[in-house]
Amino acid sequence: MLSSLIPRRLAPVARHARLYSAQLSAPSPATAATLPYRVLRNSRGSIPVFTDIRNGGTRYQVLIRNVEGNVDALAHDLRTSLFPPGSNEAERMRIETTRQRHIVLSGGRWKADVLRWLAQRGF
Repeated sequence: MLSSLIPRRLAPVARHARLYSAQLSAPSPATAATLPYRVLRNSRGSIPVFTDIRNGGTRYQVLIRNVEGNVDALAHDLRTSLFPPGSNEAERMRIETTRQRHIVLSGGRWKADVLRWLAQRGF
């Protein structure tokens, strides 16, 4: 019985983890240091951006979790610079702050856009 466990422990373990929100570009610490908020990565090193589909697939939400600092400043920056002003996406996007550490974006499927935007900011 013990001999069957030894080879497994010594063999390298291959991880098959999904890294959807892994680092998309080289971080810019100077940019992230000047902002009044921080989005901390989770224990796997991913940016904590998630999707939540409700009402039988009719309501799609993007959640940003673990925000430290001024959450309202992050919401304002998302509102003004995620999409060009006056665009259809900017008009549809609604942003809520929940529990003073999380942001909920609703009105479209923008997880990839939010991940790209956060990575460009150095998170």
